[in-house]
Amino acid sequence: MSEAKYWVGFTLIPGIGRARFSLVEQYFGDLERAWHASAAELKQAGLDDRAVNAIVAKRPQISLDAEMERLERYKVKVLTWRDEGYPSRLKQIYDLPPVLYVRGSLTPQDEWCLAVVGTRRPTYYGREVAEQIPADLARNGITIVSGLARGIDAIAHRAALDAGGRSISVFGCGLDIVYPRDHLKLAREIMEQGALLSEFPLGTPPRAENFPRRNRIMSGISLGVLVVEAGEGSGALITAGLALEQNREVFAVPGSVLSPQCRGTNRLIQEGAKLVSKCDDILEELNLTMAVEQREVKELLPVTDTESLIMKCLSSEPTHIDELGRQCGLPISTVSSTLAMMELKGAVKQVGGMNYILAREAREEYRVRVE
Repeated sequence: MSEAKYWVGFTLIPGIGRARFSLVEQYFGDLERAWHASAAELKQAGLDDRAVNAIVAKRPQISLDAEMERLERYKVKVLTWRDEGYPSRLKQIYDLPPVLYVRGSLTPQDEWCLAVVGTRRPTYYGREVAEQIPADLARNGITIVSGLARGIDAIAHRAALDAGGRSISVFGCGLDIVYPRDHLKLAREIMEQGALLSEFPLGTPPRAENFPRRNRIMSGISLGVLVVEAGEGSGALITAGLALEQNREVFAVPGSVLSPQCRGTNRLIQEGAKLVSKCDDILEELNLTMAVEQREVKELLPVTDTESLIMKCLSSEPTHIDELGRQCGLPISTVSSTLAMMELKGAVKQVGGMNYILAREAREEYRVRVE
């Protein structure tokens, strides 16, 4: 964490993005040396005058320790692109964010995620679809990613949570600001059953220019993007375009040719997006049959002693992760990573608030193994 504060420091300087992070990291070897470098050294690293002047002018105004204290106060974790926990799929895109701010938790299960986007003013039909398909995906172990906006975004988040699944919201502002404000409760629930993500430091307001950049993270972290009702000028179409650039799948729900909200989605289908009418259309296209995947994981990764110990403490009644740690006499980090793997195996289920139950399908099988 000691070096993380220097990564955070550079995110507080305007104009320092992926390319310039790469230059200073390659030249100096680490961000701490880069942070203390002189203007001449920064120029030698390949930075242009504008970037060097911005660093030299802004750096004395920044208290790295105070910023880290703010992050701790908001329970925000810092992930750099060098960290093991940084989403592996996001590392594949060209314009990857050097730093991700995280509230909540990212788990291995979140590697199986799908972005759901669409209009802020859905029809009744759009609302129904945005509830049904994400809920079914969540029941199949797919994490639902969206942007917390009104309309399709919020409906998809809510559907995933209500189905007992996980959800990730990517912000176009700092994680200390919930936008729109009336989604504060929803954001808190997402944080409990998933994560809030942003590349923007605390205090960054929700400016219009931030949202296209936010969209590239939504598509980049995901296996694909599902568009549910989008007009011709919808921001959802920007996300779909970014998904194609990132070699992600694009799915679209067909709609009425008479509805302005459906012109964008219908055009996507004309241009080659996969037409979707149900959850199975997506699972088949992505070759994700979760029951088979979970069986394969369990065969490749047999029950460990730690899993057996945790299983003895679980039942059909929710148990908090802290209580599991106390009962098992294990560090919370060990319990958390083991539970993440057990979720992949279909053995346990998180039911919100970091509470876990023994999955119904695996209850008898695992009870036999641990007794």
